[in-house]
Amino acid sequence: MDSTLVPIKIPRSQSTYDITIGRGSLAKSGAWAAQTLGRESGRRVLIVSNRKVFGLYGDTVSKSLIKAGFVVHVQLIGDGERFKDLPTLEKVLRALSENGFTRTDAVVALGGGVVGDLASFAASIHLRGIRLFQIPTTLLAMIDSSVGGKTAINSSFGKNLIGAFYQPDGVLIDIDVLQTLPRRELTAGFCEVIKQGAVSGRPLFRQAVGFVETYDPDHFRRYSGDQRFSSDLTTLVADQIRFKAKIVQNDETESPTNMTARSRKILNFGHTLAHALEKATDYKYLRHGEAVGYGLIFAARLSKRLELLGQDEVNSLNDVVHRAGGLPAISHIDQSKILESLKHDKKKIANSLHWVLLRDIGKPVIVPDTQIPRSAIASTLKTILEK
Repeated sequence: MDSTLVPIKIPRSQSTYDITIGRGSLAKSGAWAAQTLGRESGRRVLIVSNRKVFGLYGDTVSKSLIKAGFVVHVQLIGDGERFKDLPTLEKVLRALSENGFTRTDAVVALGGGVVGDLASFAASIHLRGIRLFQIPTTLLAMIDSSVGGKTAINSSFGKNLIGAFYQPDGVLIDIDVLQTLPRRELTAGFCEVIKQGAVSGRPLFRQAVGFVETYDPDHFRRYSGDQRFSSDLTTLVADQIRFKAKIVQNDETESPTNMTARSRKILNFGHTLAHALEKATDYKYLRHGEAVGYGLIFAARLSKRLELLGQDEVNSLNDVVHRAGGLPAISHIDQSKILESLKHDKKKIANSLHWVLLRDIGKPVIVPDTQIPRSAIASTLKTILEK
């Protein structure tokens, strides 16, 4: 049978948007959103948040949006990773449908990574995609989940396995909100800061180390009103975002075949064990960044065991993670359950899990688990759990 080949080339839509960083930005969110959307777009927005965050900032953002001419609807979700699920997603989608949101209307994600991931995924699939704004309120969300367009929910068979790549129309960051974060949320965020420094290189890593040494996360509120602190924090957040944006720009959809040191996969350093820890505890015990903290220590020790990384670098990573704040104990978690959870990690390619390890600070390497003895993974995990 003869066949005819009809080549179709569809250029990928622009993924360009601005990330605005400042102080007191929430009070100007309405004007910012109106300017970004333009006159041709709709005037309805759905703020997706949780009760705690909305109680702190919802009134400010809502009033600003209303003043700018928007009709504001609100959908609150539960607080915590376990609410990043299908039932919660359905609630947000129902709110969009019942209120008649069109493709020119917008979702505003006001909160941390859970809110951002779930609200963004809802925006990506409602009517095959509507406008989206991210207003992250945690350090981790500011430098990680709000940048790069990854959206996802968790399920019984793994973390972030259901999702899409969907870029926002804009991101608004108000560093003043970090003053209200609980200590555990700050620790979670700084673990992500350390992770990006470790895979970026010495300058960003030294900046991360220097910041947590200068400004103790356990006493963050004491620096309120300190101009130098505000300037250093703004610079830290901006530099972290620039690094991640550069990686995303070169590998937006995390190509399975890109195994270089600038693949988007390198941003998963520390995340393989982190996701397994979260799944093994039903997403109820550890904050994501806390799990990443353990993942960083594990990946560094595994790198050392495989003779990739020196002991000095292992010690350096271990020390700075602990400077970021105390991590909840994990000695009670069943090791076999963690190892089982590793089988469901989304970073599998051709049925092989890929680990992001280090040869040195700023020199990540992607290693298939077929090249890592299972005994090395199990014994390294045992040392982490015993600590």
